[in-house]
Amino acid sequence: MAQQDDDQTYLPISLFEPGNKGAITIHVKKKKKSQVPAQLLLVAPQAEGTYPVLLFCHGYCTENSWYSHFLEHISSHGYIVVAPQFYQCLLVSLNNEVQTAAEVADWLSTGLATSLPKNVKPDLSKLALMGHSRGGKTAFALALGHAPTALKFKALLALDPVSGPKPPTWVEPNILSYVPHSFNLSIPIGIIGTGLSSQAKGVIPPLAPNGFNHAEFFNESRPPCCYFLAKDYGHCDILNDSKAALASLVCKSGKDSKQKMRRGAGGIVVAFLKAYLGGETNALQSIIDITANAPITLDPIIHITV
Repeated sequence: MAQQDDDQTYLPISLFEPGNKGAITIHVKKKKKSQVPAQLLLVAPQAEGTYPVLLFCHGYCTENSWYSHFLEHISSHGYIVVAPQFYQCLLVSLNNEVQTAAEVADWLSTGLATSLPKNVKPDLSKLALMGHSRGGKTAFALALGHAPTALKFKALLALDPVSGPKPPTWVEPNILSYVPHSFNLSIPIGIIGTGLSSQAKGVIPPLAPNGFNHAEFFNESRPPCCYFLAKDYGHCDILNDSKAALASLVCKSGKDSKQKMRRGAGGIVVAFLKAYLGGETNALQSIIDITANAPITLDPIIHITV
């Protein structure tokens, strides 16, 4: 439960634990005559209400279901999460993924409400965008307008986003310019990086090398923007336990509990969304001010407001 310290500073311990709304997962299949642009994983609160919506883009060669525990944590605090499944071909164009994400965003206004339980309603005036790894780049590319959408995003989050050097056609668009604050975005941006993602795993190169990872994405973000580094964790430690263990064969992984990573990152995401979709800033500010309150070590934390 939330506590008060001697200075009456709010400590959002509850954000790092499952919320009181519950969470239910719904699989929406893409059929030949269906208007659904892609197979979807919907994660919605069980409690009756109207909730903000978060569009989530998964990472390279992963599946949306591999993030279910992380997304359930977020949803249980009062958010509807929509996670499309992109193609699994190794050389699929990133432009295709951005276009699919845009089509899903447009589908939200016509198809989301009918795909949810009757007592759960989406508030599309509070729509946020998030992605992990290559999906983080997909989220940025979509927010930057590389595929048009009818709805407007009010906030953008990225979990260990990664781009690539001078990309070939299949990983375009190239959105990094190496110019500080160059992203042409006026919405709040939150970035969660991992300290081990830039390290090689034996002879396997890092999945998020320096110069193309979370640090550069934050460098090019405009205020208001937040940066949190989970220094003791790796690139895929946000996944469900079994998938994180599988990914550890090809990338560095933290030694501590992956559940702590999901709880820590999930709490940050909820605090960010509360601040920038709901105007409730106490939770985010207290995470920034009182880092020991988080279940994982966050170092550094940077919050630029102007």
